[in-house]
Amino acid sequence: MVIGGVIAAINPKNIVLKLIGCIAAFYGSIMGIKFSIKLNGIHHAVHNADPDSLFGVQGCSTDPTFPFNLPLAEWAPEWFKPTGDCGYDAPIVPDGVTLSSVQQWFVDLYQQSEGWYLLPPWHFMNMAQACMLAFGLCLILLLVMSGAWALKLARGK
Repeated sequence: MVIGGVIAAINPKNIVLKLIGCIAAFYGSIMGIKFSIKLNGIHHAVHNADPDSLFGVQGCSTDPTFPFNLPLAEWAPEWFKPTGDCGYDAPIVPDGVTLSSVQQWFVDLYQQSEGWYLLPPWHFMNMAQACMLAFGLCLILLLVMSGAWALKLARGK
């Protein structure tokens, strides 16, 4: 989505660049929703009391794959290398790290709720659902903006 925005921002009056930017942004939104749905399925399978729910869960890998087979985990491992347990979003503080009282409060909040939730005490909206909401809103905004642009082009000619 960001790449689409950058392409369109190069010259917003150029129809070709704007069209390429819109296509890239739509692709990013749709892929974000797709990956959010997959992550939500993994989250629910891992947090389900039924042990049989783990069978059939695919998606957790120590070797990540990225679009166009870019080796992002090698180029920037601190951003893209998978760490932690699959399906668990609880923060892990490395040994020897000193946290401020505010940082420690947030770490304790999310560790007590056994994962990342928008409202941790009530387990409301996990990370995958929050991402799905964000990508869905972006997709709706892209549809509205693209529709307005198409309408403007149709009226202008």
